[in-house]
Amino acid sequence: MDVRKIRKDFTVLSREIGGKLPIYFDSACQTLRPKPVMDAMTEYYESFPSCAGRSVHKLATEVSLRCDAARSRVADFFDAESPTEIAFLKNTTEGLNTVIFGMGLKKGDEIVTTDYEHNSVHVPVVQLTKTVGVRHRMVESATDGTFDLERFEKAMNKKVRLVAMCLTSNVSGYTLPAREVVEIAHSYGAKVLFDAAQAAPSMKIDVRQLGVDFMAASAHKMCGPSGVGVFYARAEISDRLTPLMFGGHGVTDTDYASFRLLPAPERFETGLQNYSGIVGTGAAVDYLSAIGMDAIREHEISLNKRMTRALVDVPGVSVIKPRDPNVRGGIFSFNIEGLSAHDIAMILDNSNNIMMRSGMHCCHTYFHSRGIDGCARASLYIYNEVEEVDVFTEAVSDLAAKFGKSS
Repeated sequence: MDVRKIRKDFTVLSREIGGKLPIYFDSACQTLRPKPVMDAMTEYYESFPSCAGRSVHKLATEVSLRCDAARSRVADFFDAESPTEIAFLKNTTEGLNTVIFGMGLKKGDEIVTTDYEHNSVHVPVVQLTKTVGVRHRMVESATDGTFDLERFEKAMNKKVRLVAMCLTSNVSGYTLPAREVVEIAHSYGAKVLFDAAQAAPSMKIDVRQLGVDFMAASAHKMCGPSGVGVFYARAEISDRLTPLMFGGHGVTDTDYASFRLLPAPERFETGLQNYSGIVGTGAAVDYLSAIGMDAIREHEISLNKRMTRALVDVPGVSVIKPRDPNVRGGIFSFNIEGLSAHDIAMILDNSNNIMMRSGMHCCHTYFHSRGIDGCARASLYIYNEVEEVDVFTEAVSDLAAKFGKSS
């Protein structure tokens, strides 16, 4: 994997800010976009700026063909059986909500999650407990921060209709044993929904091999545009979901008293779509595929290992579990005793142009349950270099020495 060559596709990395080049360690929030993705989106606006699936003129036909091609490429990227199993929504959150609210869960039904879910899973599940009377079961993590399969199986029973879990944690970077989770859930008759927002950019996901029923991801974390969510629903069950929204394009016909929904994926794509974003998403998965998902994963882990070795034993620095960088992908979340997470992020930004995330990362339950106020999170990706890691680790070590209580 030629990182120097890859970096040339990301123009922002070559532009100095305050006399220094940026060190972008915030890819878990949003990745940068390469030139091929931006070119694809610009081509839409310059060459065929029309609507798909409505008009029959040449420009509209071109949009439809380009969106169909993007759908096919995304389906191939995730090894879906058919492009019709892929819908383009606004983001991961919309896909997760579509399943959680669209399954028709009733009082007495149960949903099982991890104890470290992103709010995009946790909040709609809590809402169903209040409005419908669904029971929410959470699987407590093991002491080392990993997923406890034994506790998961104990949480399962025949009343569980849905297992909704983040495939990769946006706080710790840990990826749960997905295939085992699916097998156990299916043995009890439950459907499985994976929040793949953090996993899709960094690892190969084969939905057929996993056997997962539903999955949601976001293009903006995969070198693609913002405002595009990728939603996978297995063909045999996709038409049983009730969409979140109703209106134009999602229906085949209406009269004054009734309507008929289109089959998936169109039933989930009501209203005018982000056509430039869909075209850009097709370019993004092509870009990642050309690099290779295994190479991406290997690169992230190699940088995380270097970062961990340099900081794990520094007085005052605490690393969010699990401690093994081999299971954290590109995420290094940490705290410095005596400094808030926001202090860490702002100081590193001001001193070294190190751009990272701080706070509770839309995962409040994780931090509240563990008695932590939040954390600083450095997230690594395809365009990050060893030299940037070394600047970061030296800066964090200096912070711990100068400001931490243990200094």
